[in-house]
Amino acid sequence: MEQDRKDRKRYHIYTNGVEEPLLSVHEDLLIKFRLFKGTELTSEAIAEIADEDERYHAYALAIAYLGIKARTRKQIEQYLLRKEFEPEPIAYALERLESEHIVDDGEYARHFAKQRIRYSQKGSRWIRQELQQRGVSREAASEALDSIDKDDELASAVHAAKKKWRSLKGENREKRQKLMAFLMRRGFPSDVVKQAAKAAIDEAEFEQADEDEGLLLDN
Repeated sequence: MEQDRKDRKRYHIYTNGVEEPLLSVHEDLLIKFRLFKGTELTSEAIAEIADEDERYHAYALAIAYLGIKARTRKQIEQYLLRKEFEPEPIAYALERLESEHIVDDGEYARHFAKQRIRYSQKGSRWIRQELQQRGVSREAASEALDSIDKDDELASAVHAAKKKWRSLKGENREKRQKLMAFLMRRGFPSDVVKQAAKAAIDEAEFEQADEDEGLLLDN
């Protein structure tokens, strides 16, 4: 038995007179299968241990992948496929992660939607598309978007509209059309687009009128 030099949690198991390892397993499986020096293994036991190690390896890699940030079930599946795991250990890893509530697409969708609305100035339609691209089901995406505070979405749209309005050129009618098209592209619903555009334009006109009045008083 020999500890792997790069991955200190893995061990190589050898048989007498053979240079290549018979098995390579995680240290947890050494304990589970009582793989001590001198242990005799049947071919069936070797196959069982190898299969178990492949499942455990997929699960461990998925845990490490999730350590960077939250992921959906689909994202983890795609990651494990890139690592060239077979379907069976991938299914095992995913089912275990869900049963342990480490992976929860519904919770992921709710958190993702809330963050995108508050900090990226994207609307619910855009967010729905992003969630589905990440493998979240239509039902989970709809439930997440239904949980969004509509006032938060409007506030996000107003913020984006005010910022965009300042950069637009042309007559007010043309600028308004450009502003509404911009908000629609960012995925805001039509009713939110209208309210946000009006709020941004009204504020800009009020500020302009206030500035003009100041100039008249100075003169």
